[in-house]
Amino acid sequence: MDDSEFFDVIVVGGGMVGSLLAAALATGSAGAGSATNAGAPEAPSVCVLEAAEPSPFEPGSAPDYDIRVSALSVASERMFRHVGAWDGVMRRRAAPFARMRVWDGCADEQDGTTFEAADVGVEALGHIVENRVIQLALLERLRELPGVTLACPATLAGYTLEPTGDRVQVTLHDGRTLYAGLLVGADGARSTVRRLAGIDCPREPYDQRAMVATVRTELPQQAITWQRFMPAGPQAMLPLVGSNASLVWYHGDEEVERLSELDEAAFLAELHAAFPAVLGRIEHVHERSSFPIAKAHAERYIAPRVALIGDAAHTVHPLAGQGVNLGMLDAGALAQTLHAARARGRDIGASRTLRAYERWRRPENALMVEVLDGFHRAFQPQPSPLQRVRALALDLADRAGPIKHLVSRHAMGLGGDLPRIAK
Repeated sequence: MDDSEFFDVIVVGGGMVGSLLAAALATGSAGAGSATNAGAPEAPSVCVLEAAEPSPFEPGSAPDYDIRVSALSVASERMFRHVGAWDGVMRRRAAPFARMRVWDGCADEQDGTTFEAADVGVEALGHIVENRVIQLALLERLRELPGVTLACPATLAGYTLEPTGDRVQVTLHDGRTLYAGLLVGADGARSTVRRLAGIDCPREPYDQRAMVATVRTELPQQAITWQRFMPAGPQAMLPLVGSNASLVWYHGDEEVERLSELDEAAFLAELHAAFPAVLGRIEHVHERSSFPIAKAHAERYIAPRVALIGDAAHTVHPLAGQGVNLGMLDAGALAQTLHAARARGRDIGASRTLRAYERWRRPENALMVEVLDGFHRAFQPQPSPLQRVRALALDLADRAGPIKHLVSRHAMGLGGDLPRIAK
């Protein structure tokens, strides 16, 4: 076998989570400046397989916003800074937010709660960033790092465990064959790696769809995200750069289908009627789309010489915007686990190593899957007494300082057992 065909790690999926993993493996504990520290083991060689390049983005370009955006937490920002990709995000386009407002639409708006960055000693609780911007910044960084090979376009056709058990043979759809000590599935909710590894992932669809619209409003850029829980489903506003915002509107399938078929004028009228005045008048819809939502959690995160991260391992209800941040934490945790094994002279693809990653991340993700599912169910239409209890709980969260501080830290991704690069 040609040595050029062997990599310590092959990552299937060069999206946001897979690219962060590759960057974290290549930078190791040295941070953004170099690939290794003096005396530290050499960083593992990494190959990233990505099906297609994201469309280009010129910093400072006119709005042409992606419909897909993510609310990057403080923990995710710290990881991006560590691997040297945060400047690439900020040089393109990102909207910081310093406040989060949550209220029950069935009660008085004043009974909700507002989380403030200043209350927890940070400038921003997070940033709203287009997914394309995140991926471009990470891929740009990967091309600068030694030890990383970006194969694009490239898609996985299959893999087999070698008879020796110490590596996998990876076959691509274009006929190429590669070898690796570890294969990582970062290829999304319909993961090919997960399917080929024979890992079950029970999926539970919700009885709602998410309608997403990128809009221009009369108000200047806002530094707040808000979420209002309505009987039909939550509504959310995520600020974008300038007088723009991403609106998320959860509804049943039939209603989302009806809204999708409206022309722009009729759709604007629906938005004006449904969304609160605090948003300001909506002047234009850049783009709109919808997608089904579901919760899913893989029964295992590992198989022989295989590990799963991100949506390949779990999907959560998107109402709190935590899905991508959980995946980023998976990437940071797996990178730390592999570096620790390498520093001890251990096989980074061995079951012992991978079990340590699974024991770390699966319980934490399982908790978040169920917490977000619980939020969804708690804010479904309820009898009046339960609605009052629900509103009272939000009001209590607003008044109880320790509870509010704890919730703020979790919203920033700073709760639980964090990877070092997220601290």
